[in-house]
Amino acid sequence: MRKIILSTVLLIPLTVAAQNNDEYLSDWWHQSLGVIGRYHTRFGPRLGNDIYPEYVGYGRKDWFDFYGYVDIPKFFGAGNGYDRGAWDDGSPLFLEIEPRFSIDNLSGLSLGFGPFKEWYFANDYIYDMGDNRANRQSTWYMGLGTDIETYGLPLKVSADIYAKYQWQNYGAANENEWDGYRFKIKYSLPITKIWGGQFSYSGFTNFDFGSELGDRDEHHSNDSIASSHIFSLAFTHWRYAVTARYFHNGGQWQDGTRLGPKGQDYEVYATGWGGYFNVGYAF
Repeated sequence: MRKIILSTVLLIPLTVAAQNNDEYLSDWWHQSLGVIGRYHTRFGPRLGNDIYPEYVGYGRKDWFDFYGYVDIPKFFGAGNGYDRGAWDDGSPLFLEIEPRFSIDNLSGLSLGFGPFKEWYFANDYIYDMGDNRANRQSTWYMGLGTDIETYGLPLKVSADIYAKYQWQNYGAANENEWDGYRFKIKYSLPITKIWGGQFSYSGFTNFDFGSELGDRDEHHSNDSIASSHIFSLAFTHWRYAVTARYFHNGGQWQDGTRLGPKGQDYEVYATGWGGYFNVGYAF
């Protein structure tokens, strides 16, 4: 079953309906395959290091605005000694999708005012197909989104505010209930042309707040922050990127607490910087 799932994911780019043009398979659906190396990411109680493939798809068509990615953790067998992935009883699949549906477009009304250009019903769904309950997550954020006017600047900014429904959460105490909120802001700024490619800065920041998980478990926090800062060089097909990501109580783990049996316990490093290195091919 695990091999069937992984084979299906790898075939996603070949089965996406698309309209041909000169350079890409579609004139609105943008997609790429890449290899990611991550270093000291802090979504779990231990620092994460891994190398894995990633499929990314995004685009806007009429009332539908979408961004999402699919990862196959530890696909190449490289990672921490305690890290588990696709082939060693860890997670064979991790995905995040962010569909937004334009309220303006669907209603036929222009609802923008001031710096708020357009409004959306916004979603952010995260799924980690772990090997067991302790390694599995399913989280749905839902709420309201908008694009923000930058008054002639090349900067693009969007923001979403969500309520969170938590299904599975690695066995944590807040499963199968509403628990907290997220504010997400995204930003993108082209900087300059270099070596025939576009050098840009982009990123996003997630502010998670209002949870009660930390009140139930001293090892967890009621809030967390993940802030990504991406510098990329994009050519017609190839893209290279370096990401610096700051975590504050990453994954709602309480930084500085200790886990594990006495004598084998370890400190949770949930606050600090991590990084990603990405090489991808757009088609």
